[in-house]
Amino acid sequence: MAVQETDEVMSEEGRALLTDREREIISGDADVSDNYRYKVESTVRNRVKKHLGEDLDFLQDHFPEVYEMVVDEVNDAQQD
Repeated sequence: MAVQETDEVMSEEGRALLTDREREIISGDADVSDNYRYKVESTVRNRVKKHLGEDLDFLQDHFPEVYEMVVDEVNDAQQD
């Protein structure tokens, strides 16, 4: 059975690596405990370690235009 395409599934909103809430917590703008901040940082770290490489490989093979966009963004960020 195919997944129904809904606004929720096909939303253009969302995150690249971080949710808005994760940004608030990691930046120190959210009033959370140090333990919770560490948990969020760990979650983000694990997301990058486990999934970013796989996603980049996938994009390079199946959606090279977007792969190049990611590479360009990373290169631009390194130059800043």
